[in-house]
Order: sequence, then structure tokens, then C-alpha cells
Amino acid sequence: MIPTFTRAYEAAAEIDGNVIVTYAAPAAGKTVTTAADGTVPLVGVADAMGAPIGGMCDVHRGGLVSVRLGGTVSAGDPITADADGLGVEAAPASGDSVFIVGFADEPGGADDIIDVFFAPGTITG
Repeated sequence: MIPTFTRAYEAAAEIDGNVIVTYAAPAAGKTVTTAADGTVPLVGVADAMGAPIGGMCDVHRGGLVSVRLGGTVSAGDPITADADGLGVEAAPASGDSVFIVGFADEPGGADDIIDVFFAPGTITG
């Protein structure tokens, strides 16, 4: 097991395991929900258990985190969220920016769970 920094957040909606999460209503509180893309800040990655609505979701916020993929990535690719909170390669159009959770530590394909080095930030195309 690789240690990570983990923090519990209340789930504003049901959250599957190993998906990328974001704040549900950032101006109103710190509940989390599954990310729908990389246009808003990404909080972290839900642990393998996920959480029911209203339950507590352990969210990995540092270290090597396990992310379920929504497409093919190569080791070193910057990772953002797709419409289902799955990890995909961040490839913004020229002049556009997207939030990322980090960088793939290994290659993988759709529905694989891979290690991602958690390094939140933004990248611009």
C-alpha cells in the first residue's frame, strides 16, 4: 500500500469508487460530488469504496492515487476528469485551460484503474 493524504467529505450525491471529485457547491460548503469535466477545480479522487448520498467519502488529496480511466493514457500524461469523473488525458485546445489532478504513473485504457501522482493544477493548450 502506498500512503496517501486522505480527507473525508460529505457526498452531495452518490459517488463511485476511484473517480475524480469536485466541490458540489463551493460557495455554500465543502460537500463533494463526481466531477463532470476539468473546467472547475478538482478536489481529489474518491477511495475505492465511494459513498452514498449524504455519506462520508474518503478523498485522496496527495501521493499516488488510484484513478479509474475513461480512455487511453500514457505514463506521464496530465489527467483531468471526463463527464463521468473518470480520468482522461488533459488536452485543452489552444488558449483554453483545464484543471488536472496529476500525472499518470503508468499507461492504461478505458475502465482500467491506474496510479496517478496527485499534483493538482491547471494546464493551458
